[in-house]
Amino acid sequence: MLRFLLTRIGSALLVMAGVVCIVFFLLHMVPGDPVEVMLGESAQPADREALRHELGLDQPILSQFYTYISALSQFDLGTSLHSKRSISEILAEKLPATFALALAALLIAVLIALPLGMLSAVKKDTLIDRGAMGFAMLGTSIPNFWMGPILILIFSLWLGWFPVSGSDHLSSIILPALTLGTALAAILSRMVRSAILDILNQDFIRTARAKGMSEWRVIMVHALGNATLPIITVLGLQLGALLGGAVITETIFSWPGIGQLTIEAIQQRDYPVVQACVLVISLIYVLVNTLTDLAYGWLDPRIRQV
Repeated sequence: MLRFLLTRIGSALLVMAGVVCIVFFLLHMVPGDPVEVMLGESAQPADREALRHELGLDQPILSQFYTYISALSQFDLGTSLHSKRSISEILAEKLPATFALALAALLIAVLIALPLGMLSAVKKDTLIDRGAMGFAMLGTSIPNFWMGPILILIFSLWLGWFPVSGSDHLSSIILPALTLGTALAAILSRMVRSAILDILNQDFIRTARAKGMSEWRVIMVHALGNATLPIITVLGLQLGALLGGAVITETIFSWPGIGQLTIEAIQQRDYPVVQACVLVISLIYVLVNTLTDLAYGWLDPRIRQV
């Protein structure tokens, strides 16, 4: 188990090192000058050069990279070029909103996908199965940038049930969570159906039924319990994406999370903030996937031998 754990952690650290290097150099290749964004096009050349020197942007790219890595090794994410605030403080303000949205979306997805996938598997090739899989196909096909405005149009403008945007009220989280949760539910329900159908064809299921066990217990205890590995795979991948920041959804609903922060930082050419956001998103994604691997090893000891 120790070897399995060290291998997964080593792989995660290697991925993070690659992300740090790639993000830094790609961002400095993006067209646009943060100094021009901060001072405007009418600023004097001398003022631009003075600010560029103050921010260290006049240094060679390798020198800037060395400075960034040195600060990062001390867990210093730097200072925002635009607001002059500590990036760690900014992220500390934004991350709770992203966590809340991700968990709400995950809860909605699980509440929809598990019963839908199980019902579809039990009623295979019936009208219920076709309807459930039709919903899953529809949910997978509809992008968030279309689903979000439709939900706003129906539930905010026409019915007036929920706020259009922001996070001032508890009900503000419902529409963005539905936007993310329905897409995840569509993917998860198909995986639940496929996993349970595969388990239902196993010999131990036929044995359980032959012993007179109720169909409900066969599905809930034996089938669903043994279908956890593929379901955990989907949940791990999707939860990493959700926690990393649903950029489009947060932008549509003006949700004050790390996704919206990333978009604002890109528009302002705030390199340190963009680097920090992408780094945190990548770290969360890698961490969740590493925990998923460890959960695999805990649930199925055979995986630890690979």
